[in-house]
Amino acid sequence: MINAVEYNKFLDLRPLNVTRAFPASRFALVSMKDIAAVAVEKNAIVMAANIRNPLSALGILRAAKKVDSFVLLELAKSEAGYTGVNFRNLPWFAMQFSSSIEDKTVFGLHMDHYAIKSNSDRDEAIVTVPDAISRGWTSVAVDASHNPDYENLIFTRDLAMHIPPYIGLEVEVGEIKGAGVLSTVEEAEFFIGGLNSWGIFPDFLAISNGSKHGTYDSSKGEGEGIDLRRTGEIANAISQYNCRIAQHGISGTPLDKVGHFKEYGINKGNVGTLWQNILFGLEMDPDSGNAVMENGSFVKRSDKGIPNELWDEIVSWADAWGYPRNSGDYKKANLPFHYRIMSLPYLYRDRILEETEKWALRFFEAFNSTGTGTAVIDRILQRDDWNSAPERSITAVRKNYSASFAPDAAPYGGGGTGKELDATVEDFSD
Repeated sequence: MINAVEYNKFLDLRPLNVTRAFPASRFALVSMKDIAAVAVEKNAIVMAANIRNPLSALGILRAAKKVDSFVLLELAKSEAGYTGVNFRNLPWFAMQFSSSIEDKTVFGLHMDHYAIKSNSDRDEAIVTVPDAISRGWTSVAVDASHNPDYENLIFTRDLAMHIPPYIGLEVEVGEIKGAGVLSTVEEAEFFIGGLNSWGIFPDFLAISNGSKHGTYDSSKGEGEGIDLRRTGEIANAISQYNCRIAQHGISGTPLDKVGHFKEYGINKGNVGTLWQNILFGLEMDPDSGNAVMENGSFVKRSDKGIPNELWDEIVSWADAWGYPRNSGDYKKANLPFHYRIMSLPYLYRDRILEETEKWALRFFEAFNSTGTGTAVIDRILQRDDWNSAPERSITAVRKNYSASFAPDAAPYGGGGTGKELDATVEDFSD
C-alpha cells in the first residue's frame, strides 16, 4: 500500500508534461516507459483500451482501481476523427474520472496508430504529436507500417525524433489484416535494429501476426488466427534491443489464449472493439467478446448497453450510409450519437459501466496485472526523478540498415513483405 506521504512524493515525480498540463491534479498519470518496465518485471501484460466513448474509460478505471492494475487508455489517430473523444479532451476526462474514484489508479495515455503514409503526414505529425504530449499524453504509437520496409524505418525515425525520450514509444512493422498475414523476423530485426542505429529505443513493437481489428464474422468462416509461434520468434529477435511485443486486435480472442500471450514476448495488449460492443449492447461470445451475428446483422440485447430505440436510430443511420448491418463502419456512429449516449439516463449509463468493469476485470486477470499499479508507483519512488528515460545503448551499425538491406528489397525476392500468404481481408484498422 502507498501511504499519503509516499503518494504526495510520487505526484511530484510524474512526467514533466503531466505536471505542467495539470498542475493541481492528483491523478496517477504516468509514462508508458514505467508501465512497460513493470510489465516485463512482473511477467504481466498491460491492457491498452481504445476509448471511443468516455464511459468506457470510467468503467475501465473503476476496474483497475479494484485490483490495483495499471492500464493504458488509448485513442487512435483515426478514432479522434469519428468519435466524440479526441487528443484534447481525453486527458481531461481521465482526470475527472480518476478524481471521482479518489485517484491513485495508475494509467497512461497512449496515442495509438498515429499513421504516417506520406511526407505530408510526417510533417503534420511532428507538430500535432508534440502538441498532444504537451496536453498530457504519455505514450505514442508511430505507425508507418503501410510503407515499404525502409520507408517505414525512416518515417518512424523522423517522428520518433520529435518525441521526448521519457515518453513511451511503440512502433509497427507489417499491416494488421487478419489470419495468414504475418510480419517476418527479418522485417522486425531490420526495423528495430535500424531504429537503434539512429538512437531510437521503442518499448513495444506491434506486428502483423494473424489478428485483425474489429469483429470476426464466423458466418463467413472468419476466426481468430493469432500465430504465437511467429510472435515468439520475432520477440526473441528483438529482445537484444529491450523491445517487447504489442498485441493488437485482441477483441474476439478467447481469454484462455490471451492468458498465454506473455509466454511469447507479449507485454502490451490492445482491446478496442469489445468496449464498443458493450456500449451498443450487442450480443457477444462469452469467452471472447466477439460480436455475435445472425442473418448478416449484429444482435442487440435489450438488457444491455444503450436503449433499443437509440440502437434502432443507429441502424437507420448506418443503412442510410449504405453500411452492412454487420459492418465495422458502425464505429463511425460514435461521433454523431456521442451526445445522445452521454446524456442517457443513469439506468443505461450504469449498466454500460458495470459491463465494462466486468470485462476489464477479466482481462486484468488474464493479463496477470493485479497489483501492478502499486508496483509502478514504487518504481518511480525508487528512481527519485521524474524522468523515466531508461539507459540504452546504440549497438546497431547504421550502414547495415540502408534501403538496399531492407528485406523487401533483397535480391531474388528474399526477406519478408509482411504478406507471406495472399489473404484478402476487410480492413478494420482503427
